[in-house]
Amino acid sequence: MSDHIVKNKELTLKINSLGAELVAITDTNSNTDYLWNGDPTFWKRHSPVLFPIVGSLNNQTYMYNGKEYHLPQHGFARDTEFTVVSETDSEIWFRIQANEETLKVYPFLFTLEIGYRLMGRSIDVMWKVSNNGDSKMYFSIGAHPAFMLPLYNNHDQKDYYIVFDHTNPVRYLTINENGLAVMKPMEAQSVLATENGFLKYDPHIFDQDALIIEHDQYHAVSLADPDKKPYVTLRFDAPLFGLWTPSGKNAPFVCIEPWYGRCDSSRSNGRLEDKDWINDLDAGKVFEASYTIDIG
Repeated sequence: MSDHIVKNKELTLKINSLGAELVAITDTNSNTDYLWNGDPTFWKRHSPVLFPIVGSLNNQTYMYNGKEYHLPQHGFARDTEFTVVSETDSEIWFRIQANEETLKVYPFLFTLEIGYRLMGRSIDVMWKVSNNGDSKMYFSIGAHPAFMLPLYNNHDQKDYYIVFDHTNPVRYLTINENGLAVMKPMEAQSVLATENGFLKYDPHIFDQDALIIEHDQYHAVSLADPDKKPYVTLRFDAPLFGLWTPSGKNAPFVCIEPWYGRCDSSRSNGRLEDKDWINDLDAGKVFEASYTIDIG
């Protein structure tokens, strides 16, 4: 386990080889930290990559080719040591591959590569999933970065905002006590009304755990200070994303999570290939996706 630094005149990134996890985004000049520090009082992680599942399985179990497998919430990549495969002043790439242990819980020959590219005050987070087997592969992948809210200790987080890239009401699914999505049609989903895209921060919107926002409703989400000035923006092509902070803890961060996949629902039949929002990848093919973090 080792830390790697990518730095320019604007920002300094720290990435840990365990999980290839981005663990710090710091303004090079002011030393302002934008990413959550991992204090286990609230949450011990910073920005884990979720693979080969996002969220929880029903009873932590899935079926594939008639065999039962078990995976913990968010899969195993976040707790796996990655190898650095390339590193420059502005970009770094990490890799893991299927092995004897992963095949016990996930029966696919895969390669997962995670890259970080720093340009000015923007960070590209890049994923490549390769199917090295001879049959179709099923997987989910997602991000879970946590950003400081409030940004400064002398601010009240209830004066901050979550900002969406257009003004439509935010329709979302909730998660039940078993970590499963509570399914409703779009027209019956819970709604957050924004004011010109600005949602005043209220930790109670997370009383039922994360919010799941599906069907390409938004492709940019920001956190903004009391003057409505965005200080972190995530831009993504993912068809769904989550918003989360630990319920009832008044944690000083919020996660904005682009996902290609999500947790099971109670209606899931347990078959991996039938899982909601699952991705399928033909033999020999590569899936590539990315999102961008803009600071300030």
